[in-house]
Amino acid sequence: MIEARHLRVLRAVAATGSFSAAARTLGCTQPAVSQQMKALETSAGTPLLIRTGREMRLTQAGEALVRHASGILAGLTAAEEEIAAIAGLRAGRVRLVSFPSGSSTLVPTALAALRAAHPGTRVSLVDAEPPRSVEMLREGDCDVALAFRYAGAEREGEWDDLVVRPLLTDRLVGLVPEGHRLADAGAVTIGDLADEPWIAGCPRCRRQLVEVCETAGFTPRIDFATDDYPAVIGLVGAGLGVAVLPELALESVRPKGTRTVVVEPRVAREIVALTLPDLHRVPAVGATLEQLARAASR
Repeated sequence: MIEARHLRVLRAVAATGSFSAAARTLGCTQPAVSQQMKALETSAGTPLLIRTGREMRLTQAGEALVRHASGILAGLTAAEEEIAAIAGLRAGRVRLVSFPSGSSTLVPTALAALRAAHPGTRVSLVDAEPPRSVEMLREGDCDVALAFRYAGAEREGEWDDLVVRPLLTDRLVGLVPEGHRLADAGAVTIGDLADEPWIAGCPRCRRQLVEVCETAGFTPRIDFATDDYPAVIGLVGAGLGVAVLPELALESVRPKGTRTVVVEPRVAREIVALTLPDLHRVPAVGATLEQLARAASR
């Protein structure tokens, strides 16, 4: 195994013509240069220098190694500088995946703050709902996943292999048309909506809706299902059904033609940022998690 420190010594000897001169250039002792050259020749398996009087002459193998040494050492220096830049947050890349309502609310605030604090850090964003977003993280297709789960509805230990950064608790609210009989009710039970047609959201949200309704003693009649929250709001506003939506989903959409009501029993989802244990130590990833947490606390 040829070591970079040995290549630096070889290059110094080739440039100065002697061990003593190379030692002065490198700021070490002549015996140290001699020992490192012996180690390099052992690694190379062939002589690299021939002593001629007071000077050293490179063998053909030595000339070849010096020729490659410049490029190797330059590459190592560039790599060290780039790593130092990433570690100091002067550079870096973070691949973020988020569910749509998170992308339109938490993410913009977090990324604006991240750019202001660390302009050299680049972040890419892709939309995906859990569990697909969590699969992407485990498969190496992203560095941070913004995800959610409903209390008591997920498998025990689902995220035990991940670093979990809790962000906020997002309560679900009811959404009814403006002229609905319950529009001015303020608060309703899920059972009050048992006979209504429903507009359902993403598969995970849809499953949670069915479970909550079945606990209340009925199975919801789902007339429409869509992952697009503005579409859900539009369908409710047109009088085609009722829905329950996370409060976060309503922050970035004007719910035209609809009214929100508090739904009992309380149903909420936990919003978290996830990453892998090794990625958690990467400065740019840590900074992204910190800004997501700050955005959620506002």
